Amino acid sequence: MGHGITSVLLVALGGALGGIGRFAISNAMAHLMGSAFPWGTLLVNASGAFIAGVLLGMYGAPTSQPAWLFAVVGLLGGYTTVSSFSLQTLELWQSGQALRAATNMATTLLLGVAMAALGWQWAQG
Repeated sequence: MGHGITSVLLVALGGALGGIGRFAISNAMAHLMGSAFPWGTLLVNASGAFIAGVLLGMYGAPTSQPAWLFAVVGLLGGYTTVSSFSLQTLELWQSGQALRAATNMATTLLLGVAMAALGWQWAQG
């Protein structure tokens, strides 16, 4: 099997596992906290940013190494989601919940960057 095929399979496997994890966590959070605010999507995006920061801190700049392709490109790419965030924010806005929509946007952006930085700093020791 060639290097290119191996890379694609690593990304695909990671993406499938990440998507399953996101689905499970989002559903669990909706069950625990209700669906008035997208807590599950916020949790997966924040935790995914933290893990990405840790991996960046441990291994440096993104590479085409198999572990990076599987863990960051595949697993975290499938686990985190900008599309669900976008649709849920739009849904809040269109249903007249502008404050919740704005809160979701600001919290996702600020928490995501903060978690990535915290993960990177944690990995640096």
